[in-house]
Amino acid sequence: MNVSLVVLAAGGSRRLGRPKQLLAYRGATLLDATLATARAAGLGQVVVALGGAADEVRERVDLGGVDVVLNEDYGDGCATSIRSALAAVRADADGVVLLLGDQPGVSTATIAALVAGAGTHAVGVCAYDDGPGHPLWFHRRMFETLTGLHGDKAVWKLVDAGEDVATVRVGGIIPRDVDTWADYEALLGVVE
Repeated sequence: MNVSLVVLAAGGSRRLGRPKQLLAYRGATLLDATLATARAAGLGQVVVALGGAADEVRERVDLGGVDVVLNEDYGDGCATSIRSALAAVRADADGVVLLLGDQPGVSTATIAALVAGAGTHAVGVCAYDDGPGHPLWFHRRMFETLTGLHGDKAVWKLVDAGEDVATVRVGGIIPRDVDTWADYEALLGVVE
């Protein structure tokens, strides 16, 4: 299967008060760590959607080997980043894996398990010990539906709808994402 990995990193970091993509993490930035995992997953294409602080991100984050899209409407929610990124997904992609740019704890093994377990299904979600979480899988037949979504949590409506959704057991707890300074401190406490 041909799979594109889409990294959603366009947020304006309103709750944090500074660009979370650029927070220090393991000798680089939070987004560098997520993109390193995306590249290492070996899915062929990595697309990253930027928006808030895009110029600073381009200056400080290694975007080599990544197709970058700019989401000018990032303030209208995550769905706009998905829409922007899908326009750059290769025509031969069978589906996409959506990965949050502020969730560096997702492993390549989790991505591989998701693709293997959900590949022919319309939607796939990781089942961690403490509940469902990212990354998510969407087959190509869902692209039109994805482009019509609005808001921040719209993809979860597709997961919750339960129509041809694969739940892929990956184990462990849902990797932390960073929305607030407390989230960032907790992330650093988990890994350091």
